[in-house]
Amino acid sequence: MRRIVILLLCMLILPVNFLILSAQTPQNRKMNMADYEKRRKEYVTKEAGLTQDEATKYFPLSSELTQKKFKLHRTHRDKVQRIKDNSNISEEEYRKMLEDDVDVKLKEAELDKEYSTKFEKVLSPEKLFKAQQAERDFIQKEVTNFRNEGRSNKRQ
Repeated sequence: MRRIVILLLCMLILPVNFLILSAQTPQNRKMNMADYEKRRKEYVTKEAGLTQDEATKYFPLSSELTQKKFKLHRTHRDKVQRIKDNSNISEEEYRKMLEDDVDVKLKEAELDKEYSTKFEKVLSPEKLFKAQQAERDFIQKEVTNFRNEGRSNKRQ
């Protein structure tokens, strides 16, 4: 049950994280990733009650997992885009895109399972749960702030 909760939390974190990393507006706003990472680490450390030692072990694993998932999704997007660029998409190509969607989800779940054992070696289940919850909360706040900044810039 605990692994299922961890997997579900990881699955929720990646799409929102992806939105933050790839968000662009017509004004071509860009996010300062170094600043974002610093704020994320501070927030998660505080909210999950991580010690300095726990944080130094947790964040590299978290970043590694996020990068692997991002690469997985980027490869999938590239495949889909190549098919969509073809003006006459066949039923077989649509089927291939659907199968690839499922494969990406399975590979992402495999990554979550692989990393759940790694995370359990560095954090207690309670702290791991709190850290993943804090990651999700932080990302939601960042997306909201980023969108609100875009709206206020449009008004000026």
